[in-house]
Amino acid sequence: MRRSRITAIATMLVVAVAVAACGSSSKSSSSSSGGGGAASSSSSSGGGPATINGAGSTLAAPIYQQWGSVLKSQGLTVNFNPVGSGAGVADLQTKTVQFAGSDPALKPTDKAGLKGGALQFPVAFGGITVSYNLSGVKSGLKLDGPTIADIFLGKIKTWSDPAIAKLNPGMKLPSTAITVVHRSDSSGTTKGFTTFLEDYSPQWKSQVGADKTVKWPTGTGAAKNSGVAAAVKQTPGAIGYVEQAYALLNGFTYAAVKNAHGQYVLPTIANTSLAAQGIKIPADLGISTINAGGPGAYPIVSQTFLDVYKDPCKSGNASSSVAGGLKKFLTYAFGAGQQTLGSSGQQLPYAPLPPSLAAKDTAQLAKMTCNGKPVS
Repeated sequence: MRRSRITAIATMLVVAVAVAACGSSSKSSSSSSGGGGAASSSSSSGGGPATINGAGSTLAAPIYQQWGSVLKSQGLTVNFNPVGSGAGVADLQTKTVQFAGSDPALKPTDKAGLKGGALQFPVAFGGITVSYNLSGVKSGLKLDGPTIADIFLGKIKTWSDPAIAKLNPGMKLPSTAITVVHRSDSSGTTKGFTTFLEDYSPQWKSQVGADKTVKWPTGTGAAKNSGVAAAVKQTPGAIGYVEQAYALLNGFTYAAVKNAHGQYVLPTIANTSLAAQGIKIPADLGISTINAGGPGAYPIVSQTFLDVYKDPCKSGNASSSVAGGLKKFLTYAFGAGQQTLGSSGQQLPYAPLPPSLAAKDTAQLAKMTCNGKPVS
């Protein structure tokens, strides 16, 4: 069962890489045509089957690849370029794409760049694992926020450091040097991980902070979740923050992280789901699940959003058929698409939305228009 599930994940990630390559060349071609880029290209297709283009979150890329394969049979082509959350929002601002995948909620500066207004829709939750490559040490090494922060600050340099040993009494820890691996691109996974560190380390908060890009005190940078995963896999003694789908694909070992209730919790789907329980939901649905949830919740859980223009025709240069394709995609995303997420069989390893949040997504979708009229 586990092998078939990992095979399914691997297939999705391979497809994501292939689509990224196609998306990059498509983007260059579209940009050279001027005007609305990919949006203008899609708009010229007339009344045929709609094609929508998106870019952004590498955390969510396997989800959008699977959903795209399902919707393809229903007459909708969904292209997604996993370039990172920051680049995805930037592409939406320049109207290169019709939707952005972004793990953090839109900031005021993001919204300011989305002329005409934007809507953001939470679609899933993913655990950000603290993965390590340490011979003889299985998953479940106990780490807490202050200790993880000190590792990524470069203060803890070996795996046998007393701070780690204190959290793991009786465990034989090697004196292997620690190699920190972090993201080099603008990343929602980075925003989630550094927000967690900021909550537990005053030094991290004052010297580094939390954002999609930060000035790392130590370590080696790699692009995308896949790049960090590859670097951790190739480097004995390495530690990095990797979304759970990529950790499973690579057979990583990862830490049990101490949550706000004093429990050391592994990033299972069930524990990831608990992080979404009881969270505050603002009017614009810009939720955050870092250090959220009750007992048993994994503390480093990232939400991921689909961002679109409120009026994709007026603000994003989309045709009515493309706007209809966006609505179909979004309806599927927080409707039937939620059934593809979970912890069993061929489901992708992400936590689905609570029904109450999915209902808020549906209510917000009614606000999307095409040239001021309801999208059909």
